[in-house]
Amino acid sequence: MHALIALFQENSPLSGLMALVTGLLCFFVLSWVIKWLVRKIHHFAEKTSNYWDDVIANAISATHPATLAYLSLYACLSSLTLRPGLERLLDRGLIIAIVIQVGFWASRAISSWMEQRSTAVAANGDNSSLSSLGVFKVIAQIVLWITIFLLLLDNLGFNISALVTSLGIGGVAIALAVQNILGDLFASLSIAMDKPFVVGDFIVVDEHMGTVKHIGLKTTRVQSLSGEELVFSNADLLRSRVRNYKRMSERRITFEFGITYNTAADQIERVNAIVKHAIEAQEQTRFDRVHFKQFGDSSLGFEAVYYILDQDFLRYMNAQQGINLVMLQEFSAAGIEFAFPTQSIHVASLPSLPRRAQVIAAAGSENG
Repeated sequence: MHALIALFQENSPLSGLMALVTGLLCFFVLSWVIKWLVRKIHHFAEKTSNYWDDVIANAISATHPATLAYLSLYACLSSLTLRPGLERLLDRGLIIAIVIQVGFWASRAISSWMEQRSTAVAANGDNSSLSSLGVFKVIAQIVLWITIFLLLLDNLGFNISALVTSLGIGGVAIALAVQNILGDLFASLSIAMDKPFVVGDFIVVDEHMGTVKHIGLKTTRVQSLSGEELVFSNADLLRSRVRNYKRMSERRITFEFGITYNTAADQIERVNAIVKHAIEAQEQTRFDRVHFKQFGDSSLGFEAVYYILDQDFLRYMNAQQGINLVMLQEFSAAGIEFAFPTQSIHVASLPSLPRRAQVIAAAGSENG
């Protein structure tokens, strides 16, 4: 209050009026210049394929009206006679306003760049980069605003060296308390950089399976085949054996079947040809082999191997169904029967009892 009274006492009304006009004019000119720059850069960006001009335009558009108001106030008061204490306060306020505004510009630039990159990689179908960009955006924003906060403290006269040292000691204690959360955070960074799986991949973790829907800082969410959402800790996922089926270029299929023991030898020789024909009749398949594998307990065992030239599970099931149908038809036409578990008991005639045993048996029957 005393500073304001002194301000009016030390400056004439005409000086105050001129300072007010200067401040208002400065505010409107700065606002117009910001809008003009953004409009010109956007207009230039339409003629180029480079997205950096859009990033710059979006960053400039993040200029806060409060920053312009303070700059106008600074210009207004700078034309007046001020006491040294008020001048120092005004100068310190200017530095703080500029530092915070730089934070706004940098934050908007990071967000705009991430959006541009996300649009580009989404057009290319690169889901792995999408998940990585989401994680790096959060980390970059955290690092930015921590830096801005330390700069503000430094300009306010705090000893940030001692503060950083204290934060380091306290950070160790905090890290021990939240080590599980930090473990998941670093696991998310590992997933983002190493990319064992990305959004859209079909994965199997132990007995759970489903499609990856979201990779967050702490958890990864998977939509299971039965419809529910499975939530995994990122650290637990990295400690597990994850099978990623989306990245298969082809799927190797092995199946076994058996035929009855009463099948003739010439019919057994036809089995391989029938199975090979059944496999090659399906789309996107590659025949590998079929063999008379073993003499089973109740059947003659065969094993067949082929490849599906696609990672789609539905395509595999359709191909296997087609193979089974062809085998049923051609086996039936060839008189070959599929085996099912059976047991045969062969009973031999008992040897004749000794004479004494026969007499005892006869005596027993008479007494009865």
